[in-house]
Parts: sequence; structure tokens; C-alpha cells
Amino acid sequence: MRILGIDPGFERLGIAVLDKNPGDKKETVLYSECFKTSPKLDFHQRLHLLGKKVEQVIQDYHPRVLAIETIFLTTNHKTVMHVAEARGVIIYEATRGELEIFEASPPQIKVAITGDGHADKDQVMKMVKILVKIDNTKKSDDELDAIAIALTGFAHHRN
Repeated sequence: MRILGIDPGFERLGIAVLDKNPGDKKETVLYSECFKTSPKLDFHQRLHLLGKKVEQVIQDYHPRVLAIETIFLTTNHKTVMHVAEARGVIIYEATRGELEIFEASPPQIKVAITGDGHADKDQVMKMVKILVKIDNTKKSDDELDAIAIALTGFAHHRN
């Protein structure tokens, strides 16, 4: 099975495609990056770029599932709204690509990766590096978060 994991954002979008074949012990990271849009662009242009990037990754890797993080509330309502709009574009592109949609909250991701819903970011990142074979160039938090989200999608599908 192949899963597209996305840590949603409009300035930085964590993207990862993981694959697992029957009999494999670990998932394989086929692709990952932190896709960035320029703050100099209008917001609608940034959304367009996000959509095109997700569309391209879907066309290139043919995942079956989109695993995406749900929004957590913060005090900055403008940021929450913009991330919600970015999630809408991402989910739209996944639907166009006929992907199954799986959404996970931050505590669900922490439980799937570490076994503890209150784990801190460092614990999650450490476990991601243990759970999948990953090279040292994968240092962006957004990129590692996308891998964690995809791993959570695999855990959900096993159950």
C-alpha cells in the first residue's frame, strides 16, 4: 500500500509518500520534502501552488490514501483559517485523484508513533527515524511530521 502523508500549511507543507509491501518489516520513504511558498505571493497564489504540488505528487507516485493532520486550535485565528483553506485544497486534489482520505489529530499521531498521546515533538521525531529508514538530509520538522502522519495512516489501516 502507498500513502501520501501531509502536514498541512500554506507557507511550509510537509509531504511524504511511503510504501509498504506485504512481508516488508518497515515502510519505505519513496519521497519527502518541505514545500515552501513565498510570503511575497498573494494567499490565493500560494494555495494554487500547494494544489499543483499535491496534484504532481499524486500523479508521480499514485498513492491510494491521503493521511492528513487535522487542525489544532491556536490563538491566531487567521493562521488557523489559512491552514484550513490549505487543507481544503489538499483534500480536493486527493479527491480528484480518487484517494481515500484519513485524518488524524496530533494526539492520535503521537500515540501511533510513540505510544504516548502526550509525547513531545523530539520524542516523535526520534521514533520516526527509528520506524523508517531515512537519510540524514530529512531534517525539516514539516517533512518528518508528514512521514509521521503517513505512518499513522499505515497503523490505522492495519487495524
